[in-house]
Order: sequence, then C-alpha cells, then structure tokens
Amino acid sequence: MPDSLSVAAEPYTFAFDPAQTALLIIDMQRDFLEPGGFGEMLGNDVSQLRRTVGPNRRLLAAWREAGLLAIHTREGHRPDLADLPPAKRVRGRSATTIGDQGPMGRILVRGEPGHDIIAELAPAPGEPVIDKPGKGAFWATDLHAILQHRDIRRLVVTGVTTEVCVNTTVREANDRGYECLVLEDCVGSYFPEFQAAGLAMIKAQGGIFGWVGHSAALLAALAGAGLVTQPALQGAA
Repeated sequence: MPDSLSVAAEPYTFAFDPAQTALLIIDMQRDFLEPGGFGEMLGNDVSQLRRTVGPNRRLLAAWREAGLLAIHTREGHRPDLADLPPAKRVRGRSATTIGDQGPMGRILVRGEPGHDIIAELAPAPGEPVIDKPGKGAFWATDLHAILQHRDIRRLVVTGVTTEVCVNTTVREANDRGYECLVLEDCVGSYFPEFQAAGLAMIKAQGGIFGWVGHSAALLAALAGAGLVTQPALQGAA
C-alpha cells in the first residue's frame, strides 16, 4: 500500500496515508433520510439528503475493496432517555420530540427502526458503529480511542447534516489533532444555503477546520494507486 496519496481539494491538496486514514460516515439514518421518517415529518425535503446516498455507496464500496477502515455513526439516546439533556429535548418546541412515538418508532432512540442506518449503507461485519448522544461523534463516545488504537491520523468525513453533525464532528476532530477531508457530494443538508455555508466554514482561512473535496477525486486517487478497480467504482450506483 502506498505511503501517501494526494487529492485535489480546497483550500489546497489533501495528502494522506491510506493506512492511517479512516472513512467516517455520519448519521445516515432512516429517520433522517427516508420518506415518511422524522425528518420529513418536520417538513424537510429529504431529497436534499437522498442525493448523497449514491456517492456514499460508491465511496464505501471502493473503501472496502481497498481494505481501509470505515466507521459509521448514529445519533440517538438510551431507551430510558437518561442521556438526553432537557435542553436538547425541548429544542424547537415541537409537539413531537425525542423519545416520542414517530413514523419509525420512538424518535432518536437506540434500537428503534428509524435509528438504523439506511440499508444502502449498512455497516459490514467488523466496521465500528459509534452510537453518539450528541451532535459531535467524539463527545461521550469511544471514537477517539478506536482511532488511536488503529493509528488513524486523518479522516474522510461524509454524512448528514453538513451544518450540524458533520461540522461539529470536524471541529471536534480538529481539536484532537485529526486532519479531515469533507466530501461535498457525500454530505447534505435539508437547506441548500446551510450546505454552502457549512462547507465554506470548514475550508475558510486556509482550511481552519479541514479540507473540502469531491468523491470523484478521491476515487481516482485510490484507483490510480491500484487500490481499487475501475469497475468497482462504477458498480455502486
């Protein structure tokens, strides 16, 4: 395996050692992405998030073929809601909130159907799944320990939503010394203006929190290094 690959990105080229880089797929859960889920129940346009499914599938398939570490996260709480702060539960003053019965079971509760990762991106055996009670993937989880044990130094970050859980996780990662590449076609927001702003904040001021790139450039780098085959890149539509 090559020691270093380079990917065109903003504000400048992202260089990484594949063996020390993990793919972190954030919160691609049924309640957020599927029609009829909690996100749509709140009046959101889930097609804004659904557009990320295809690019994430292609990237995950290639990442697995290359034998690299993929990690998934899910936002949700214990069934007894003991880890749910009142300040989070009342946010938005909605008539239906976390822990209440929703279209796919109790909302943001671990073990409920809506809490599951969508079938298209289901974790494979051996891929860690991080259940997080907050927006960031590092707070109150063992993600940092897992990355340290695997000698991971860089993260390729995808998932939803760009301005909330993706941005929070990238900022947490930056504070812990990880370098992050966020793939713009693999992250999504219900609100296009928040998508643009969320990406702009990551790459601003010379990349204050990280890099922003496109999955096509990363896939090409993997293929160019002989880590994946071209048919594999086209197979996960």
